[in-house]
Amino acid sequence: MDNLSIADGATVVAGPSSVANRKELFKNCSDDFPVKPHSGTVTFNAKTVGHDFSKADYAMENRPFFVPIGKDGVTAALQKLDRQLQQTGRSNLLSKKSPVSWIGREVTPGNIGLINHGGLPKILTRPGRYPGFPLRNWWARSWCGTQGLSDTAIEFKGLTVVQVSQNQAAVVSDPQNHIFVIKNSGFVAYAVEGTYDVLAIVDQTHLSTSIKDSVTGAVLGWTYEVRMRSRVGAGRDQEYVVALFLNIPANNCAILQRGDDLELLPAGQHYITSPNVTLRGLYTLGENQLEMPTKDIFTRDQVPVGLRIYLKWQLVEPLKLTTHGYTTPYDALRDKTQSILTQIVAHLDYSSMVKQRSLGPDNLDDGTDPSSAFLDALRTRAMDEMHEAALEYGIVLKDLAVIDRQFKGEIASTMDKLTTRALEAQVEAANVDRENSNKVKQEEGALAVARIKAQTRNTQADSEAYSVIAAAKAAAERTKIEALAQAEAIRLTAEADAEAIRIKAAADTEVVDQFAREMGMRRVEVSRIQAFGNKAIFVPSDGPGSQMGGAMAIGMAAAMGREARK
Repeated sequence: MDNLSIADGATVVAGPSSVANRKELFKNCSDDFPVKPHSGTVTFNAKTVGHDFSKADYAMENRPFFVPIGKDGVTAALQKLDRQLQQTGRSNLLSKKSPVSWIGREVTPGNIGLINHGGLPKILTRPGRYPGFPLRNWWARSWCGTQGLSDTAIEFKGLTVVQVSQNQAAVVSDPQNHIFVIKNSGFVAYAVEGTYDVLAIVDQTHLSTSIKDSVTGAVLGWTYEVRMRSRVGAGRDQEYVVALFLNIPANNCAILQRGDDLELLPAGQHYITSPNVTLRGLYTLGENQLEMPTKDIFTRDQVPVGLRIYLKWQLVEPLKLTTHGYTTPYDALRDKTQSILTQIVAHLDYSSMVKQRSLGPDNLDDGTDPSSAFLDALRTRAMDEMHEAALEYGIVLKDLAVIDRQFKGEIASTMDKLTTRALEAQVEAANVDRENSNKVKQEEGALAVARIKAQTRNTQADSEAYSVIAAAKAAAERTKIEALAQAEAIRLTAEADAEAIRIKAAADTEVVDQFAREMGMRRVEVSRIQAFGNKAIFVPSDGPGSQMGGAMAIGMAAAMGREARK
């Protein structure tokens, strides 16, 4: 077991530290609790140099009656501590009582029994029942209950048992008020003079206080202060910070100070117990970007102007920044940016600054304008000088642009009025264009509607004409069919009548009897009278009667013609 894992006054534990390239540190970081070879300057492969901030005040084994808990567990450590006490002539720690199974105080497996023997601790480690007799065995003893062997901290009559898990850290004060931290291990100790006080059990991955960048708002890490209450004069109690825990996320770091020496602390879980070492600050090593306003700067013709600039940077060497006394990269860039921009803008005229609203790498001109030299100086010279100045503070400046400017004083009000008028004219022109465009679109829409309606009417007329033609064709076809049918019916009827007459005539021809023929004529006469009535007079069409009828008709016609001439 590493001595520093049960640290006694170690300033920083659980991570390497250096003032130089942090990448080299990660290559050589193979142990969570590095033991440095000697005090003073430490060298990793002759590349990284740091200060020995992790030096212990005194070794752990110099503490009397202090036994680390090994693989055998708490019981073995208690037995070892008991032997040390007996070797020095002190009362034994473990009780010699033997358990029974039928009566008495019960100690279950995984627990230990606590007995107060005249102010001294007695420990029962074997499970079972311990009876309250014989009486002489309990005359000066009192039962104080049981405690679990896996409990994180046990404090009883000067006996202290501490054992923490991988994520825990126990802050302990020894009888001389020296502070040490236990991580991923434990110990059993008996204080002959004073006490071992467990001040706090810290969850190293969930510290309570978050540290944020005051400018960007990014979380730089988390801290937790462990305080100890001490009694000072006149019986007053006062609290003191005795340990500071740090949880630094990836790509961040911390700066520690010890006298005039500074040390870079990489990402990880750390703690500080020495009062000589203070936390200077937490920093992020990632990229940051910010828009910031500058103070009023006067142009060459004494016109005040305020700029709003955009900065993008990355801190690569926090020790340089801290050495110059800056707490954040923004503070260093702000002062240097103000100084450089003041020098550049002092050579620019008001007219050249009005022409462009934003000054950056994207706003390049063709060089024909007489003021382009000054604008190029603002784009290039400012960037070059800022980059060189930022390197002095361990900062790499990645982008710089002036995104806005605002003129002050009377010229500013005049410019605002002119700008307002120009904007109003632009708005009016835009409104007129928009109205004209709307009218054109309305007319185009009406024309399109009329065109669609005309197409609809044409289609409807074509449909109706086609319907009329189709109906006429259908009627003609029907009439033709009906006429053909009627003609065919008449022809068939005529053929049938003619055939009937022929058959009847043939039948009459075949009658040779005179009486029969006479009877047939009489039947024809009866049928004719039935057809025309019994009052009809039949005039023969040949003979004198017929001639008399013709003469009468001629006479009547002559009389009618004479009357018509009158």
